Amino acid sequence: MLERRVGVVGNCVSGKTTLVNSLQAHGYRAINIPQEHSVSPRFWRRLAPDFLIYLTCTLSTAQKRRQIPWGQETLDTQWQILSEARENADLIIPTDELTATEVLAKALDALGST
Repeated sequence: MLERRVGVVGNCVSGKTTLVNSLQAHGYRAINIPQEHSVSPRFWRRLAPDFLIYLTCTLSTAQKRRQIPWGQETLDTQWQILSEARENADLIIPTDELTATEVLAKALDALGST
């Protein structure tokens, strides 16, 4: 199970890096896929993850987590770029109301059951 390549996509400040680091600490081959910055909606496919996790958060949450120089229009654009990844994700986690530990628990639960 740990040999599977786990890809993590999501909008900026949704928790991708934190989740990837935590999954790696648990022995998973996790990779952060910067899909939201790509002009290709299929960029995530190039990295060929065996299991794709999609994280999302609202603008309000992103602004609470980090000072960001962009607004809802940029977030809407990121969500559009991420739409194909979302449609193909094995797990979708809205991170607004969750701690990093809770996001990790959801991911580990899903990975353990597949």
